[in-house]
Amino acid sequence: MEQRQANGVILALWGREKLGPDLGIPDDGAHWSGIAFAHNVRSPEEVHEVIEQARTNGAEITREPADTFYGGYAGAFRDLDGHAWEIAHNPGFGLDDDGNIVLPGREG
Repeated sequence: MEQRQANGVILALWGREKLGPDLGIPDDGAHWSGIAFAHNVRSPEEVHEVIEQARTNGAEITREPADTFYGGYAGAFRDLDGHAWEIAHNPGFGLDDDGNIVLPGREG
């Protein structure tokens, strides 16, 4: 995986064969673009709040919130347009006062 900082946004490139299973989305090539959006939040509780908000609004929850391989906590869903989203609390990534994600070593 490659990551690049761009102000409050990070572009992370994952292999499609790893991203689909991580999000709980079958990759048959026809129903998923291979692209996902990620929204980082400050706590595991916020992960639950966002996932429940998505569920309430009709999203398909593809991965219930749970511990992650990187020591964080995340869940995933597909919105009403079929776009994949991961909602994550990653203790290795900070958030600044405005909620922008900051890669380790890029603080301040």
